[in-house]
Amino acid sequence: MSASSRPRPGRSGADPARPKRGWVLGVTAATVLALDLVSKIVVVATLRGEPPVKLPSGYLWLTHARNPGAAFSFAEGATVLFTAVAAVVVVVIIRTAAKLRSTAWALALGGVLGGAAGNLVDRLFRSPGPLRGHVVDWISLRTPDGRMLFPIFNLADSGIVCGGILAVLLAVLGREMDGTRAGEAPDPDPAGPDPAGPDPAPDPAGPPDPPEDGLAPSTGPAAPPRGGEPRP
Repeated sequence: MSASSRPRPGRSGADPARPKRGWVLGVTAATVLALDLVSKIVVVATLRGEPPVKLPSGYLWLTHARNPGAAFSFAEGATVLFTAVAAVVVVVIIRTAAKLRSTAWALALGGVLGGAAGNLVDRLFRSPGPLRGHVVDWISLRTPDGRMLFPIFNLADSGIVCGGILAVLLAVLGREMDGTRAGEAPDPDPAGPDPAGPDPAPDPAGPPDPPEDGLAPSTGPAAPPRGGEPRP
């Protein structure tokens, strides 16, 4: 049995040779970031200074608000602190992308990265100034008569929260970023050594042809004829 066909010992279900998933993280983050930026541009252009717009469901309203704090208007007096935290999160996730081999982890971190980057853009480039910019929020959950049910948020906040929930779920299930389960050590040699050694190479000439009389060829000296006298 050759090394390629022999079952691999050790881990079950883990494939250390699975491809990297950094591109999934990048595509997810870019999608969240693009949707967040475009939606904020549209909201500022159409809803700034206007009353909230109630959608047909009655519970989802569109509005324009500025938030100096974190997601869902948390800690509004710590704008500079949250700007620094968002920048650190972006750098850490980008550095982590090199070892990502799990699609689920790539989606989770991509959502967090895109959301953090979207709000970071607001803090860097919107008024009242760099590092102190106020984030544009525009999604509001209210009762049909207009009473607030939840703090106003945006798509970047949604990406951060959804990605964070997925990351917690993966951690609880024991899924690692390299695609293995918790406690499973990566195998540096996926096929593993062949304890029986390599298979012998076949003889290109093939086995020797049998004699015509069906008897095996003799390897010793020829026997003299009967009578003890050599034939002339």
